[in-house]
Amino acid sequence: MIDSHAHYDDEKFDADRGDILQKCAESGVTHIINAGSNVDSSRKSIELSRQYPFVYAAVGVHPQDALSCGPHTIEQLTALSKEPKVVAIGEIGLDYHYDDAAPREIQKEWFARQIALAVDLKLPIIIHDREAHLDVLDIVRAEKGHEAGGVFHCFSGSKEMAREVLDLGFKIGIGGALTFKKARKPLEVVQYTPLDMLLVETDCPYMAPEPYRGKRNWSGLIKIVLNKIAELKGIDYETAEKATSDNAIKLFGM
Repeated sequence: MIDSHAHYDDEKFDADRGDILQKCAESGVTHIINAGSNVDSSRKSIELSRQYPFVYAAVGVHPQDALSCGPHTIEQLTALSKEPKVVAIGEIGLDYHYDDAAPREIQKEWFARQIALAVDLKLPIIIHDREAHLDVLDIVRAEKGHEAGGVFHCFSGSKEMAREVLDLGFKIGIGGALTFKKARKPLEVVQYTPLDMLLVETDCPYMAPEPYRGKRNWSGLIKIVLNKIAELKGIDYETAEKATSDNAIKLFGM
């Protein structure tokens, strides 16, 4: 199993981070991509990748942290990207859900600049897209993000939105929301999306699947998401696990 998006640097893991990561390995998780939220978080992700053979890092600034960016941010991310286990620029994107997040124009500026960096470095991008789909697509197209490739993580859009993402060559990340009792759009998206374009993720410590919704998520719970994908696709669990793992390995070059 490959968890294509996690946040083990989060403070919610401070008390037992080592124990949980050991538990991940024992549960059959072979790779975890720990995504940065800002420069400091990206450094912590790299430290985790140095400590654990199965952890890889993505470096980037989350849209809600865009106000933390400054004149040296791209230079800092460029330096961090040279670490051997950095496999992506992320997570980056736009988030229009929270009123107290960074102003939209600042989010757009830093999303565009980080896409340009990824294209230059030939690294895929991990995109956060929350209630900002049209602007996200406009910027991805303007910055030729398809040249970098990547994944729309924790995808929450409709089947029609998924079609636009797939047409650009991006993969779709699916997590615990697929199992929620009132889930409708995620079910349609998984049924619509070709198996070779799906990744599975936790976004842990957030977005735990049923019956653990509201509790701290961890990578071993990906099995629940994979079982649901297998059910929706009419395939066995092993086929779903192998396909999504192969997709992640190919995209991130692990």
